[in-house]
Amino acid sequence: MGCGTGLPSDAQVVNDEMCDVCEVWTAESLFPCRVCTRVFHDGCLRRMGYIQGDSAAEVTETAHTETGWSCHYCDNLNLLLTEEEMYSLTETFQQCKVIPDCSLTLEDFLRYRHQTAKRGSSDRALSEAQEEQAARQFAALDPERRGHVEWPDFLSHESLLLLQQLRPQNSLLRLLTVKERERARATFLARGSGSTISEAECHRAQHSWFCKRPTEAPSCSVSVSHVGPIADSSPASSSTKSQDKAPLPTEPESRFVDWPTFLQESVIYILAARPNSSAIHLKPPG
Repeated sequence: MGCGTGLPSDAQVVNDEMCDVCEVWTAESLFPCRVCTRVFHDGCLRRMGYIQGDSAAEVTETAHTETGWSCHYCDNLNLLLTEEEMYSLTETFQQCKVIPDCSLTLEDFLRYRHQTAKRGSSDRALSEAQEEQAARQFAALDPERRGHVEWPDFLSHESLLLLQQLRPQNSLLRLLTVKERERARATFLARGSGSTISEAECHRAQHSWFCKRPTEAPSCSVSVSHVGPIADSSPASSSTKSQDKAPLPTEPESRFVDWPTFLQESVIYILAARPNSSAIHLKPPG
């Protein structure tokens, strides 16, 4: 589907009928992925080690809510990379002496950002403004303020940056699933009037992908990503600071965005919101 094509009004996503692991249908409740159409038995997820301990309760509580749950395929943004892209990323880690499967402190993260900046263009490292932006991204990756970023969250962030750098816009749009397009379309229609929305509303929508803890029901108060429209009154996750939202209402309303442009400018953030982690893997502007 091209980026300028809206979904038909009668479009409806139908989940698979059989468990993706055992390929068997039973009367037992199946957990649907909120990104793709795969469904899973609770027992199959446990047996394969995809959910363990407390995470099993989170999946049970959220899989059938509006917030939803991402399966192990959609939760791993690294799987979006081609073999060549993955090799390039691994080579960068090796040259910058990043140790796989280890968490990174702010010092580690900034050192890595400086090293990658130098590799990209002569000997110029990050400017002061770029370093501050990197520090804000680190904070977004560490919503619980533990002082370090877990390896899977760092890998997801770097995978997104590589996709943003190497893939043309149409290639990124093709990564979106029908469910993601539907939710993006619903968000666009809810925030605009007619065929356009303001640029400020576009930015608000980009932030809304990462609202992690809806408060409609106690069962929804877990650390999973929400991809779809969230009311402006809904609280963001602990990683969303007051300064993140403050500039948005004061943005000039002169530029208006139509549906194709909205999807193009939001696609990378929709992909970034796929993981179940409470981290914001690519911080939107504002």
